[in-house]
Amino acid sequence: MKRLLKLIWAASFAVAAFCQSAEAQGPGITPEAWGAYKAKFLDASGRIVDDANGNISHSEGQGYGLLLAYLANSPADFEQIWYFTRTELLLRDDGLAAWKWDPTVTPHITDTNNASDGDLLIAYALALAGSTWKKSEYIEAAAKMAQALLSHLVINSGGRTLLLPGASGFDSPDRKDGPIINPSYWVYEAIPVMALLAPSDAWQKLSDDGLALLRAMQFGPRKLPADWVSLHRMPVPAAGFDAEFGYNSLRIPLYLVRAGVSDKALLARLREGMTAEDGVPATIDLTSGKPKTLLPDPGYRIVNDVVACVTNGTKLPESSQRFEPSLYYPSTLHLLGLAFIGEKHPECL
Repeated sequence: MKRLLKLIWAASFAVAAFCQSAEAQGPGITPEAWGAYKAKFLDASGRIVDDANGNISHSEGQGYGLLLAYLANSPADFEQIWYFTRTELLLRDDGLAAWKWDPTVTPHITDTNNASDGDLLIAYALALAGSTWKKSEYIEAAAKMAQALLSHLVINSGGRTLLLPGASGFDSPDRKDGPIINPSYWVYEAIPVMALLAPSDAWQKLSDDGLALLRAMQFGPRKLPADWVSLHRMPVPAAGFDAEFGYNSLRIPLYLVRAGVSDKALLARLREGMTAEDGVPATIDLTSGKPKTLLPDPGYRIVNDVVACVTNGTKLPESSQRFEPSLYYPSTLHLLGLAFIGEKHPECL
């Protein structure tokens, strides 16, 4: 126990130093924007409601909610979201969060598997909030989740360090074509903080190999990654999933720029590949290269706008600068984009 406490306090100081560095993302969501977001998506119980998906809640949404509450400098809302997360989702024996909570059925947990992106987001937000607001219990919870991720989700396969999407169902023997990855589950800005919470060289390798895979995965005419990829031999879109650059993958460029990745060739390829006519992003059929669903919502468009700002200095259009919540997912991306631009690239506003 004493050794654990020493590690947690060491992690606390390390995360504090990270938060004070130029690399860390500081609070950057206005009270008005956060008020509009939580009025629509934050239930009184502390759950973030995915209103485009049957009003369920999931570990991803709770992680996003915690991160946004931190960026909005709202400790009370953060604690409300964390209470629901720890009492309703952190029920697994391995320290990871069950990913799906459905208000229409009892028991509410309808899938006990975890989702590693949700776990990463939760641990990351807890670490930032614990450091900034001097809450040691947040740091302790973050460190436990980081260690659980390292123990159960970060694997070595074929000479690569990978992030499994879940603890079950994505590697052998569950999948003959495993390991299966989802490139959008790499939350790059969170990985250095995980390395402070649960020290291991594997975290840097995870980041490096994730970026190398993104550069290598150029499927179809538009040369885009797939939402779900088999790495059993060479990278290919995984069987049993649509071969598409879909809603999952749309957030990859935003994750890259928020983490300070400055690979202009990679960012330009992703931006160009995911864009249909008139600059509108879309989900893309990888086989044909044709758009499947046009996504004109400002919350989706801001991903391209943020990339244009970072790579070319282009100012955000008024539609992206103005936040009006629509559906949970694009609204979340919208606030993450605005927070990043406001903190790191105010010249684009």
